[in-house]
Amino acid sequence: MNAGADWRPSAGLDALRLRARVYALVRGFFADRGVLEVETPVLSEAGNTEPNIESFTAEFSGHRDAGSPRRWLRTSPEYPLKRLLAAGIGDCYELGRVFRNGEAGGRHNPEFTMLEWYRVGWDHLRLAEETVALVQLALALAGRQAEVVTTTYRELFLEAVGLDPFAASDAQLRVPLAGTGIDGAGLGRDDWLDLLVTHRIQPRFPVDRITVVHDWPATQCALAKIRPGDPPVAERFELYLGPFELANGYHELTDAAEQRQRFERDRAVRAARGAPCPPLDRRLLDALQAGLPECAGVALGMERLLMALAGTGRIGEVLAFDFGRA
Repeated sequence: MNAGADWRPSAGLDALRLRARVYALVRGFFADRGVLEVETPVLSEAGNTEPNIESFTAEFSGHRDAGSPRRWLRTSPEYPLKRLLAAGIGDCYELGRVFRNGEAGGRHNPEFTMLEWYRVGWDHLRLAEETVALVQLALALAGRQAEVVTTTYRELFLEAVGLDPFAASDAQLRVPLAGTGIDGAGLGRDDWLDLLVTHRIQPRFPVDRITVVHDWPATQCALAKIRPGDPPVAERFELYLGPFELANGYHELTDAAEQRQRFERDRAVRAARGAPCPPLDRRLLDALQAGLPECAGVALGMERLLMALAGTGRIGEVLAFDFGRA
């Protein structure tokens, strides 16, 4: 970068115009379907306890009657959206900025835009179909279309690497990753499964294909329901456009006691790693206790979608100003 040139946008003007068109498409898509746009707080007393996501914090300097001075920047609007659902707002979505610490590089920026929406009375499979419909409309803006392939997590692994992810030993899971230079110290089974997806499976998805993968291991349930069976699976889906992971959706957990247990497990993992332990979101747990309706929800990364539409692997090329120019 030339000295004195970093005042310029990191994205081209055409990319910024495409973003505006995609935002307009999103809002029209949900208006046509009766899904309400809402806004929720960016700063919260509680944070995300997920062990592999790090949050930014900010300190409030005003009077202490306003609550805890330490606030956590949201990594997702999920918790307040679920509180709105419990209050009876019905189908809703939010399109806004989220923040994740430590994530900066070619495909990551510490602040980015997330589209998250919830459908009352739906499961994850029905919501996956709606997510596909939205992505296809976005592709049409760029004069493109894609075939759709829907598969289970198990079928995906069997076809791509010849392993059953539920039955293979940890040693067997490591074999396809030989030669990648990955330091396996401290990695658990789910880490190896994730590495197989990101290093061996996902990069091979055809550019002109939408891939929907559902029914993930129960150990990777996050905030999804677990469906009993042999093996039990998380009622979760991920959607990929070419090699880009775009969206992650759940048939949402509604059990407050189970959610608290999952939060506490996350905090135990974080404590063992010496990582900060954000406070539990008691208001979310109270909302679940009051009664979250049966629903499905999904979060879609707008920059990932724009990167796929623009045909670039660099997130800075779809941001007005990336982290280095902010």
